[in-house]
Amino acid sequence: MKTYNLNSADIFKGSLILVNKMHPINKSTDTNKLIGLNQNKNILLERKTAACFMRLINELKCERKIMPISGYRSYDEQKKIYDDSLSSNGIEFTQKYVALPDCSEHQTGLAIDVAKNSDKINFICPDFPNSGICAEFNKKASEYGFIQRYTKEKENITGISCEPWHFRYVGIPHAHIINKNNFCLEEYLIFIKEFKYQKKHLKININNNEIELFYIDCKRNERIDLDNVDLLDISGNNEDGFIASVLRSGK
Repeated sequence: MKTYNLNSADIFKGSLILVNKMHPINKSTDTNKLIGLNQNKNILLERKTAACFMRLINELKCERKIMPISGYRSYDEQKKIYDDSLSSNGIEFTQKYVALPDCSEHQTGLAIDVAKNSDKINFICPDFPNSGICAEFNKKASEYGFIQRYTKEKENITGISCEPWHFRYVGIPHAHIINKNNFCLEEYLIFIKEFKYQKKHLKININNNEIELFYIDCKRNERIDLDNVDLLDISGNNEDGFIASVLRSGK
């Protein structure tokens, strides 16, 4: 048995933090943990996010067909994009497609906008059709830990209009569950709370690996005790606790 200590300040860190109007960013992204993409070194992502994105692009051999448009943005960059869109497109369009500063996933380094390569690409609403290589990318994305963050059927929950081009890294087991159950991230973070640390855990099998997932209330738990752990990932939810995924070794 091994003890893992938790720090309540870490609920604002990790691949599952929820960022929206109701849950603004609490802690600035450490820019030292960002790296540039092979296709465009000026587009930065969190290290694991970048690695998984490049692996996905390499598997599909679509480096010249799908272009990364926007990754990490600072507060100032997000504010400028929002203000410029207000000036150019008006309030209705901007509220549909552009998040307020500190309410944008792009400020986490966990989100990326992509586009079908063409001579002219719209930065705010890039073309990413549900056909051809773009459809293949969308289908494969969850295998590398990504979800299409904003879909048409979840607009009333996310508060953002459908964005086929916007992908969010959440990690492979979580992306698997979100896709299988047609959740948005808001719904998944409520669902996973049913599986508490000291009660029944959620168990799934991915590529013959059994993974346990559970929620940890940071007000009730300052540490957790686990055994036979091969790999442990713990992410805050930017609200009230943590989600843990455990790959266990055989007995």
